[in-house]
Amino acid sequence: MRRWDCWCSCATCCSPSACSWCWAFCTTPPGSCTSSAGRTPESQWDGPVSSYFQLSWVTVSACDCRLPKYSVVLSFDSVGHTIGSGRRERKAVAIVLPLSIPSHLAADPGKDRAQKEPKETMAAADPAIPKYDKLGFLLNLDSKLPPELASKYANFSEGVCKPGYASALMTVIFPKFSKPAPMFLDDSFRRWARIRDFVPPFGIKGQDNLIKAILSATKDYRLTPALDSLSCRRCIIVGNGGVLANKSLGLKIDDYDVVVRLNSAPVKGFEKDVGGKTTLRITYPEGAIQKMEQYEKDSLFVLAGFKWQDFKWLKYIVYKEKVSASDGFWKSVATRVPREPHEIRILNPYFIQEAAFSFIGLPFNNGLMGRGNIPTLGSVAITMALHNCDEVAVAGFGYDMSSPNAPLHYYENIKMSAIKESWTHNIQREKEFLRKLVKARVITDLTSGI
Repeated sequence: MRRWDCWCSCATCCSPSACSWCWAFCTTPPGSCTSSAGRTPESQWDGPVSSYFQLSWVTVSACDCRLPKYSVVLSFDSVGHTIGSGRRERKAVAIVLPLSIPSHLAADPGKDRAQKEPKETMAAADPAIPKYDKLGFLLNLDSKLPPELASKYANFSEGVCKPGYASALMTVIFPKFSKPAPMFLDDSFRRWARIRDFVPPFGIKGQDNLIKAILSATKDYRLTPALDSLSCRRCIIVGNGGVLANKSLGLKIDDYDVVVRLNSAPVKGFEKDVGGKTTLRITYPEGAIQKMEQYEKDSLFVLAGFKWQDFKWLKYIVYKEKVSASDGFWKSVATRVPREPHEIRILNPYFIQEAAFSFIGLPFNNGLMGRGNIPTLGSVAITMALHNCDEVAVAGFGYDMSSPNAPLHYYENIKMSAIKESWTHNIQREKEFLRKLVKARVITDLTSGI
C-alpha cells in the first residue's frame, strides 16, 4: 500500500475533487488541499479503491491523512477493510478539533503516550466501526434506516416513489456498489471494459459482429420514452415461484412503473395473483415463450445471453430468419417472437457478472461458465433493477427446500425438489444474498418467500 499525505487545515479544507476525506476533520466549507505528490488518491492508491472507514457519518477513503495536530495511521484486514491501528503522533501546531471528531482522536494532549495507547486499542475494537464480510457486505444489517437516509426520506408518504432509495441503501450495506450501468447494450458496447474481456455469460468477447448486426436492426436501446422521462421509477421483479399462488397481488403488482417477468411465466389466467402488466420479459432461447398467443401485447423482449448461440438465435429472430434446432441448444427453442426489431433489447451482461461474482460470491472459474457459478435469472434481474430503478420490489421469489413436494412454479405442477437437480445454480448462496437485501430494506419482498 502506498501512502498519500494530505495536508489540510480547518481554515481552508479540501475540495471534493481532491481530498474528500479531510471533510471529516473540518467544519468550514471546502477550500484547498495539496498532496505530497500532487495527485488524487485514486492515482496513488494501489489497494482496493473501495476501502473505507466511517467517521461522523462521512465516508472517507482509506489513507494516511495528516492533520496539523495528529497523524492517523490506518491498516487493513485481508479483504481491504479499514481496521485502524490507532497510532497517533503529537504535532507542534495546535488546532481546534470539530465537535464531530471521535473521542479517541480528540483525547487530552497532556497525557503521555503510554496512557493513550490502551485507549486507542480499545477504539479499534469499537463495535461502532463497521465490519464487512469477505464479499464486502456489511455484517450487522439493520432494517432501521441510517440517520442521514431516515432524514432524507422522512416526509415521503407510503406509496410515493423515493428517488435514489434502493441505490442509497445498497451503498450503505455494500460500499463497492456503483450505480451507473446501462440496462441494455447500445452501439457503444465495445467501450465497456467490464464486459469486453469476458465471454458469455459474463461478457461479450467474440460476439461483436452478432451484436452489431442485432443493434443495427433494433436501433433502440432504452426503455419507452414515457418511462425514461420519469423522475422516479418503481420496479418490481415478478418471479415464477409457487409462493405467488393465491396471494391476490395482481393489482399491487400492476401499480409499479416497471413490471419485469422472466422466461415463459404466463400472465393470462393468473392475473389475480400475478397481475396483467408486463414492461420487460427477460429470457434466453430455451426459456422463451413458444406459443405466440401467450405473449403480451405491449412489452419489450429482452435477451439475457448465456452462450454465444443465444446471440446467434436473437439475430435469427430479429431478421426473421429460420432458426436451426441443431445450433447448440439444450432443449427446443422458440422459432419466432411476435415483436418488431425496435421492441427487442439485449440485457447488459455486466449484471450477470456482478450478480455472480460480486454479490453472490460464486466460483470465478477463470471467467467461464462452470458448475454452480451461474446466477438465476431472478437475481440477475434484481441486480439490473438496483442500477436502474429508484425503488425495487420482488414477488414470487424463494425456494422452500424443506417442502420438496410444494409447487416450484405458480403455473405448473413441477415439485420443489426439481431445483436440487440444477447444475448451474447455487440456490443457498443466492438465498443468502437476497436475504441481505430484504433485511436491509434495499428491496421489498411482497410474498415473504425470501
